[in-house]
Amino acid sequence: MNKTLGTAVAVTLIGGLAGCGSDDGPELNKLPAGFTQHSVTDFTATTPGTGSTAATQDLLTGGLGKAGLMVAAPAYADPAAPTAAELRRNALHSNYRGLVDFTANGGYGRFYGPNIDANGNDTLGAGMVPGREYVASLDDGRGNKRTVVAVQVPASFNPEAPCLVLAPSSGSRGVYGAIGTAGEWGLKRGCAVALTDAGKGMGLYDPTDDSVHQVDGTRASRSVAGALSHFAAALSDTARAAFNSAFPNRLALKHAHSQQNPEKDWGNDTLAAGRYAMYVLNEQFGRAAWDGSGKEVRFTRDNTLVIAASVSNGGAAVLRAAEQDADGLIDGVVAGEPSAQPSSTTGYGVSVGGVAVPTFGRPLFDYFTHANLYQPCASLAPAAVLAEASTYNTMGSPAFRALAANRCNALAARGLLTGATTAEQAADALARLRAYGFTAEHDTMHNAHYGLGNAAIITMMYANAYGRFSVADNVCGLSVAATSPTTGEVVPVAANTKAASYAAGNGTANSSPASVVYNNSVGGARQWSFGVSPTSGTADLSLDSALCLRSLALGTDAVTGAALTASSTPTLAQSQAVRAGVNEVLLNGNLRGKPTLMVGGRSDALIPVNHSERAYLAFNRLTEGAGSPLRYIEVTNAQHFDGFLPFPGFDNRFVPLHVYFIAAMDAMWAKLKNGTELPPSQVVRATPRGGLPGAAPALTAANLPAIATTPAAADAIGFAGSTVNIPQ
Repeated sequence: MNKTLGTAVAVTLIGGLAGCGSDDGPELNKLPAGFTQHSVTDFTATTPGTGSTAATQDLLTGGLGKAGLMVAAPAYADPAAPTAAELRRNALHSNYRGLVDFTANGGYGRFYGPNIDANGNDTLGAGMVPGREYVASLDDGRGNKRTVVAVQVPASFNPEAPCLVLAPSSGSRGVYGAIGTAGEWGLKRGCAVALTDAGKGMGLYDPTDDSVHQVDGTRASRSVAGALSHFAAALSDTARAAFNSAFPNRLALKHAHSQQNPEKDWGNDTLAAGRYAMYVLNEQFGRAAWDGSGKEVRFTRDNTLVIAASVSNGGAAVLRAAEQDADGLIDGVVAGEPSAQPSSTTGYGVSVGGVAVPTFGRPLFDYFTHANLYQPCASLAPAAVLAEASTYNTMGSPAFRALAANRCNALAARGLLTGATTAEQAADALARLRAYGFTAEHDTMHNAHYGLGNAAIITMMYANAYGRFSVADNVCGLSVAATSPTTGEVVPVAANTKAASYAAGNGTANSSPASVVYNNSVGGARQWSFGVSPTSGTADLSLDSALCLRSLALGTDAVTGAALTASSTPTLAQSQAVRAGVNEVLLNGNLRGKPTLMVGGRSDALIPVNHSERAYLAFNRLTEGAGSPLRYIEVTNAQHFDGFLPFPGFDNRFVPLHVYFIAAMDAMWAKLKNGTELPPSQVVRATPRGGLPGAAPALTAANLPAIATTPAAADAIGFAGSTVNIPQ
């Protein structure tokens, strides 16, 4: 990196002198266009406590420290009306734990965690990080966008060697959704961190009482919140009353129902967060102008080291930001398990062990709607059975397996599976998943992912997001609501649950506090897993809605292949809207020559590597040529959700991918600070902990081989022409 602070200081000094008697004064710091700054708070705590006020919190742990993140979140003094400070504390708690294994046996407190310093040593005690936090929102001028940004400046920030980490949230999470990944890494390095929800976040709107989350997480009516409203559905009072009458107790979520297709802006929102962060640094450390007119600009893209880094949807956001960074703000990129969707699948290929992969690089909505059809049936195949039945693997229960068998039979009746028996149909369903880019490493994961509702949640939410549909549209007969855990019926959301949802929720319909509801179920609306399809009359996990969603992706009827029309379900216009939205979010493969590291888990069944990292690596080479500085690290026995590693069956099968994300961040730091070459693309062969599900032995260094400076030939990822070859 050739950015130097000294040059900027010299310019400032010269400009200051010129400003005394010249028109060419120093550049003054200005709040970037579209931003409204809401708060500036000093968090000074260094000793763990309750974190119930700003004075008892820190930037990283909300005042709870390393030990506090390992246990349940503190209770609210008034559960019906948590304070903004309490919500911030618990949001940090839930977002941190949602992305890493927070158990000691899984590596927390030993390989990573607030107590582990930048060199990997246990020296930071409780891991409290004092500093200042600036919260602002970015809007489109109409009150519809409301992207939230929190810039954290640790007390250890060194103005003489400035660094900044851009950290968009993972998944649909709120502004603190990258705190446990890129956020923690940056704070430990003394870097400022620009956290952003990138237009997603826990924006829960309740049409029943017209209430919203405010930017600080507290609840208010839409009228009282005003410009502080994070999200409210675009419904007139008349339309809202009609919707409530026809569909009582429904809810709306910002990512799904904002009608903004926020994913298309993830990159630009990340860059905007960087511009706001530069403003923050100049306000905090810049010299006051001689005439008192403001602060002089001290930090710019030319003298501040900037790394854009995050995981999952945040990983997609930083790749997109790099592609859109025409101003050269970003110096390096680290993308963990990104949802990287190439805009083309032609001109390049993917092979594994020298064998061509037939299906790769498909858009997320395409392969998710495919998985949503076949995963429950495939989970019954012997190769896919996951014996542990628990809260995450309801597919292991006899009741859910019976529903999965109904799904098999219903698909076969429509000609979408072959086989006369459930066993034969399950084998065919698994084969269809493998043919569509999933791999044998994903077989047992279909149980867990479908049992958790990932396919149902994501297909419903992204259909609405991509198509820019209103909550009142009920696309494919689906809505969002609180539901009974025993009957699946829609129920009013509990007041205390709604009040705490900013901190407890992750922005999706994962039952905290809302679930996906199939409105058209026989017998009345039910949570999707209880749904009875009208066409089959059986409890088949709401297959009719899954077929509708698949038709949206295909542009044709998923069963017959017939063209969609103005009166079909879904309609042609709906499918066209969704597919247009998908096209808006595809990546162009041009990282503008920026050093970039991608890290993925081979067992990732949520974002399969054939459709994401492997395909994007080849697509980037096609776009930027053999000299592209993009590198890819694929880790065996690692999957998408480190937050699931405490669960039985995950603990003994998988290693934490987070360890390798940290290693990638360290490698990028060495590259940008010292010129150290990035490690070559390679497969890292991690070893699971083994043992019994729920009782795996403690993770050790032997489970986590390092990323090699020079990988063995059998581990090196290489190219044959335009085809990337991944070692088996």
